[in-house]
Amino acid sequence: MIFKETIIKGCFEIELEKRGDERGFFARLFCKNEFEQMNLENNFVQINNSLTLKKGTIRGMHLQKKPFEETKVVRCLKGSIFDVAVDFRKNSPTYLKYFSTNLTSENRKMLYVPKGCAHGFLSLEDNTEVFYLVSNYYNSDSEIGLNYKDPLLKIKWPIEIEHISEKDKMWDYIKIYE
Repeated sequence: MIFKETIIKGCFEIELEKRGDERGFFARLFCKNEFEQMNLENNFVQINNSLTLKKGTIRGMHLQKKPFEETKVVRCLKGSIFDVAVDFRKNSPTYLKYFSTNLTSENRKMLYVPKGCAHGFLSLEDNTEVFYLVSNYYNSDSEIGLNYKDPLLKIKWPIEIEHISEKDKMWDYIKIYE
């Protein structure tokens, strides 16, 4: 695996290190040793899979509060997504900055989203399927979210958002108190 740190400290775009021949290729999607060498979370307790039926659907921006914070490793299996991580760690030098990338079934890239960062994505095609590893169990009482249109975040969504859950519409804008 090839780890490329993003503008958010501890957030990595991961490319496959393919070994190929005339039959195709082989690549690791996860290796505990490689994650340990990068000082990354490597204990994942859930593997989640989502299917998004319609292009222009947003899922997120979600995260969980302590002690249920999650690290995620996200990959698009079918179709394509505009994947976004927002640093929500108040003591981080990149607090409220975001990183975005296109994850597609063709480029096979993954995004490592560390604890304390919100995560969400916008489907760029119909019938898009996403797979992700999660380091903690979901706890609905600890879930919080950021509003995808928050002017403080200034996320530049590449296409019109046409579908969003009622819950994701209702997340408040961030309030910064001096």
